Amino acid sequence: MASPRAPAPQPELPERNFEYRQVQYWDQRYRGAADSAPYEWFGNFSSFRALLEPELRPEDRILVLGCGNSALSYELFLGGFPNVTSVDYSSVVVAAMQARYAHVPKLRWETMDARALRFSSGSFDVVLEKGTLDALLAGERDPWTVSSEGVHTVDQVSRVLVPGGRFISMTSAGPHFRTRHYAQAHYGWSLRHATYGSGFHFHLYLMHKGGELSMAQLAQGAQIFSPPSPPTSPCFLQDSDHEDFLSTIQL
Repeated sequence: MASPRAPAPQPELPERNFEYRQVQYWDQRYRGAADSAPYEWFGNFSSFRALLEPELRPEDRILVLGCGNSALSYELFLGGFPNVTSVDYSSVVVAAMQARYAHVPKLRWETMDARALRFSSGSFDVVLEKGTLDALLAGERDPWTVSSEGVHTVDQVSRVLVPGGRFISMTSAGPHFRTRHYAQAHYGWSLRHATYGSGFHFHLYLMHKGGELSMAQLAQGAQIFSPPSPPTSPCFLQDSDHEDFLSTIQL
């Protein structure tokens, strides 16, 4: 009888947020991952299954970005979606997942950076990511000021999707921050948002290749290319005996 898998220890957190973008951090974190329980960012499969499965078909070619040691790819296989390719830029965790799921040869695991995918254009019907973009964007100066590299984190996703394909992103980032990344006309997709989870809610974004963005979404997407506006100067209401003080309040 196989020995029980060790419980997942609390992961060692990086000293600075930008280390989440560095493969060295993840290689160190995932040493021993083959023998430890999966670590699930932003909920396990059951927490978002009702939102995810209606968007999938059994014949879909599915790409999971930044798979880590999550059980998501295996859960998809068990759920009737066998054509799953999972990538991560940590060769340590890819080797661990290959060993863990060696009994499921249909699952494919490759060492690859989500920002430089080596797949041909139009290779997948569905691209999934859960927390990967959060890690790649962790080194940004602030949520409103995004670097050129940060702006283009989704470009490869759009390229590898077929017409009619779906990109599904699960994250802790609400629409104020994440819609700007996804609402870009050149990606050629529509955008829908939902939440899941009990207590603390996470966010699921669904993009359909071939759909259209609303005018409001396009306007929000344009904000990613514009520096934030400086804060307005505070108004000091010195003479409240006159009713015209109301005109100085900026609502």
